[in-house]
Amino acid sequence: MSSIAALEALVVNVSPKTNWSFVAVTTDAGQTGWGECSLNRWEPLLGAGVQMLAPEAVGSAVDAAFELVRNVPRSPGGLVMHAVKSALEQALTDLRAQRAQVPVHEAIGKARRNTIPAYANINRGVATRSPEGFAEAARAALDAGYRNIKIAPFDGVIAQDAATTPIDARIRAGLDRVYAVRDAIGDHALLVDCHWRFDAMRATTLLRDIAGARPYWVECPISEQPAQFPAITQLRHEAHSRGMKLAGGEMVTGAEQATAMCAAALYDVLMPDVKYAGGYRGMLAIAEICEEHGVAFSPHNPSGPVAHLASIHVCAAAPSVLWLEHQWAESPLFDALVGGQVAPLIDGSFVVPRTPGLGGQLDRALAAEHPYAAVPRSASLDERLG
Repeated sequence: MSSIAALEALVVNVSPKTNWSFVAVTTDAGQTGWGECSLNRWEPLLGAGVQMLAPEAVGSAVDAAFELVRNVPRSPGGLVMHAVKSALEQALTDLRAQRAQVPVHEAIGKARRNTIPAYANINRGVATRSPEGFAEAARAALDAGYRNIKIAPFDGVIAQDAATTPIDARIRAGLDRVYAVRDAIGDHALLVDCHWRFDAMRATTLLRDIAGARPYWVECPISEQPAQFPAITQLRHEAHSRGMKLAGGEMVTGAEQATAMCAAALYDVLMPDVKYAGGYRGMLAIAEICEEHGVAFSPHNPSGPVAHLASIHVCAAAPSVLWLEHQWAESPLFDALVGGQVAPLIDGSFVVPRTPGLGGQLDRALAAEHPYAAVPRSASLDERLG
């Protein structure tokens, strides 16, 4: 049985707004498994987390290293160590699937579906952040074959800064973008991400003002701290009264947190991310919890090609799936880094890879041509988060 020869972090800069962070686990037999832990502006700490785990991982058998993943402490380290832990689990699972000569979704469960319905997150692909700029990007995504569109239109809206910023004007500008996209896409599903920028009062008003644009869901309107659960529940009732759904949970770090959110009836749609939720097994556990509670499972996936392929495999094995997010048109490196379109979009759905393992290997030489670059604080939070 092969043992781990190297555990390393790689960071690829793909735009002035974005780095993608990857973890590679290479065995003494020369096989490499890949995971992704992208978390913009935290790349040095992600790398330090990988370096911290490397001495214990190197020399251990691949199967034994899963125990190392389970024993990574929840704190200190917060979301950064959850991301490192998740990426390591992804990479080890990739190696295990390669060894068994099966695609990842068969290594973690079974093939429940061969295609995964998708939506395009156009946020980072918007060239000009005007209403027409958003509308143009939405039309281009539909032309590329997507059936559903997500935007994050509320640039600069931070409820806590209401006394010092023109928050009302910024909210109106966001609503103008929403309505422009609705006009551009006709009856296709429109999803609106708020990136936790509102307080409960302004979020309630937003739901009233946005209802005319008929969004399928409004995502992450306010903070998801437990103290905010009653307010989120009330916002969900308000959304339902106006024909909309509420979505959230993209920073969920495991089954315990997902259970608390589902039990509190916060959201119609839960959106865990394979980068933070414990990798494949963490995501499948959350998918089971969603199924038990009647909550739609729709993974958050605004990152690079490794997380994208990993998310496709999760969706292939999950009990049910609504849609998978795709950060569309951010960078040509998205396909190039893994050798092309290994999971093509056909009729609005991604085709699940059938090759052993993840379905793609990161091109190290190409990655090295685009080394880490710090994302400036001045970059729009909405553009960095996706």
